[in-house]
Amino acid sequence: MPAQQKKLLFCTAGLLSLACALGTAAAVGSQLWVRGSILCSTGALLVNASGPELHKFIGDIQYGLFSGQRVRQCGLGGRPSQFSFFPDLLRIIPASIHVSVILFCTVLIVFALVGAGFFMFNAFGSPYETLHGPVGLYLWSFISCSCGCLIMILFSSEVKIHHLSEKIANFKEGTFTFKTHSEQFANSFWTILVCSLVQFLNALLIRFAGFEFPFSKSKESGTITGAVDLMY
Repeated sequence: MPAQQKKLLFCTAGLLSLACALGTAAAVGSQLWVRGSILCSTGALLVNASGPELHKFIGDIQYGLFSGQRVRQCGLGGRPSQFSFFPDLLRIIPASIHVSVILFCTVLIVFALVGAGFFMFNAFGSPYETLHGPVGLYLWSFISCSCGCLIMILFSSEVKIHHLSEKIANFKEGTFTFKTHSEQFANSFWTILVCSLVQFLNALLIRFAGFEFPFSKSKESGTITGAVDLMY
């Protein structure tokens, strides 16, 4: 492939990695990871609510990795409130999973930025180490993509298996019991999915530039090439 086309592919991959880092950073600070509604089951059972009356006992909840907001309704109007995970909810949430999600988000941002820098370096400079060549580009993309997948798996398990929304809704609520009425992942969660796909796309761009996956070299090849040979 001509050098100009390789530069174009590497520039594209670098910009995609940068967008991935910025998108993940924005998602981490957002409250739009989960959005749903909560039902005041105690109040609904007391008046045997059904049909249109049930809506008087359904509130809203949305939250991210650090904070959120909820509106609890028990037939007498909504009670809006704000909450934060640190340090308020640490005693009721699976703290190890939650902290792991934040940690992997940080790693994803760091390695996406590193990948963006190395993509630009290989587009406009000459590689002087192996990790600046295709091996490194595959490595940064693989780590970022893996972190994105781990974030989605861990956060999904926290929400669905550990019933995070119900724990938040019932925090410091001694009289009424709330249950999840509806629940769906919001924009920031899907941003992480897009970022993972972007990193996978970057690996394909490296392949389209004419470089084999670094761990799939033929064993018959006995020649040892330097970093410059890997790139050009």
